Amino acid sequence: MRLHEIKISSIDGLEAAAREFVALMGDYTIFAFYGEMGAGKTTFISALCRELGVEDDLAGSPSFSIINEYRSDTTAELMYHFDLYRLESLDEAFDIGVEDYFDSGALCLLEWPERIADILPDDTVKVSLTVNPDQSRTLTVELPD
Repeated sequence: MRLHEIKISSIDGLEAAAREFVALMGDYTIFAFYGEMGAGKTTFISALCRELGVEDDLAGSPSFSIINEYRSDTTAELMYHFDLYRLESLDEAFDIGVEDYFDSGALCLLEWPERIADILPDDTVKVSLTVNPDQSRTLTVELPD
């Protein structure tokens, strides 16, 4: 496991943080974002999607649909943004076909991945977003070996 930290001092630093994150992504496709409610997971994922070429107003929270699908305007790459907060069981995850999404080779960005921890692939990149006392954020990226 390799750890990387990205500091986000304010909302103005999101673009640079997203750019730094993209440089770490490599060939990984599944990214599990951990953090308390209000830590900024959706905000960071939106900035990340913009950095990857998704039209600005498309990348919001999928809270009501569980999964949003985006396509990069620059690379035509398909991306899925999951908000698993409302899932009540692993059976619900199976019902929506999460494993098919994981196996698709498309980029999968998951909020509240702890809801499906037992079925996350071994090569999932764990990303923790922590709110610091000064309200800045620290993004800790745990890349599998």
